[in-house]
Amino acid sequence: MKLRPYAPSDEAALMQMWHETRVHAYPYLPTEQAYTVADLTSYFCEHIAPKHDIWLAESDAKIVGLLAMQGSYLNLFYVHPTAQRAGVGEALLAKARELSPQAIELHTHQQNVSACAFYEKHGFRAARFGTSGPPESSPDVEYHWRATGNST
Repeated sequence: MKLRPYAPSDEAALMQMWHETRVHAYPYLPTEQAYTVADLTSYFCEHIAPKHDIWLAESDAKIVGLLAMQGSYLNLFYVHPTAQRAGVGEALLAKARELSPQAIELHTHQQNVSACAFYEKHGFRAARFGTSGPPESSPDVEYHWRATGNST
């Protein structure tokens, strides 16, 4: 497995991986289940690619993970279900800490218990509980990680 920066030529394979991972991760969110690869591609090209530092995890020439950061905010963090529990998430998180060595913030859904457990295992602390914006309007949690010695 290797990490590398995103390139526009990755778009089709990345969008397919992202779609499959979202369908698997959010069975409790009908809006997430309804998004198509084309929907995600449009969103990614308009809102993510121009404004984020994007890194991919690749295994056997296949994209298996996605990290998109904007400053210290970890906006997208996905590991394909077939690559979970194989060190991909840890490698992407190490890259996130390299990109933002003092602090990282993120949101995830409270029902995404595997993501919550992963973040907590890696030193993230729940800072705030709330509700995600429309169309989901689902209970979420804001997590913070701070380098040793930094306050939340």
